[in-house]
Amino acid sequence: MDKKTIKQFKERLEKEKKQIEKQFKTFADKDENVKGDWDTRFPKWNGGSGGSALETAADAVEEYSTLLPIEHTLELRLQNINNALEKIKKGQYGVCEKCKKKIPDKRLEVYPEAGVCLKCK
Repeated sequence: MDKKTIKQFKERLEKEKKQIEKQFKTFADKDENVKGDWDTRFPKWNGGSGGSALETAADAVEEYSTLLPIEHTLELRLQNINNALEKIKKGQYGVCEKCKKKIPDKRLEVYPEAGVCLKCK
């Protein structure tokens, strides 16, 4: 793969990384103790009593439980992007982790953080 193409993939990966981190900041905090981990913030709830307070609490729990799988998916995607950027630094980008053959550019255009070719997937 030529340097120009690698540069384009690198720029795209960095842009996607920034977008994911921006998305994270809307509902999660970065865990400084665990690399690559984000923690979904539990929605603020001021307590109260009665039926409306219980409904508000239930809504908060539902919102939180909806965000957890999104957090997980974004963490995995961010991890894959960081791995791809590290491979670019090491000169190993675009090489299948399993069979060591070149990953086709068409696959990388669709999924630039791909670590394996379609055959090995």
